Amino acid sequence: MGAMTHNLLGGPPPTQLPDHVEAREMLESGIDPVEVAARFPEHPGAWASLADRAFDAGSVIESYAYARTGYHRGLDQLRRAGWKGHGPIPWEHEPNRGFLIALNALGRAAGAIGEEQEAHRCKTFLRDSSAAAADALS
Repeated sequence: MGAMTHNLLGGPPPTQLPDHVEAREMLESGIDPVEVAARFPEHPGAWASLADRAFDAGSVIESYAYARTGYHRGLDQLRRAGWKGHGPIPWEHEPNRGFLIALNALGRAAGAIGEEQEAHRCKTFLRDSSAAAADALS
């Protein structure tokens, strides 16, 4: 018998996004996320960084917009990676972190502007996707 490749609990397998090596290395080296997002607009980590920076500066609407962009860029990539709308998106897989951080940032900004239903949806989606991410980002 071959190796089992399905989740023993019956759920979908974990989804792992591809690594955007150059974009990730630019962010890690301290290059402005504006520059990274302009060069690699598909990289959710750049948008997540912009969302966090805007939120920390008190620019909640800008944070919301950046987070929404990173979230949607990440959803597009998750779907291309075989994700069907639910299932684990492990925090432990470094390339998933940009999407998960953007999802957290979207929920945080939604809560800050009183969009409670969206804030709750994002918080639940984050916890359902990766308990480790929810814990790390709370």
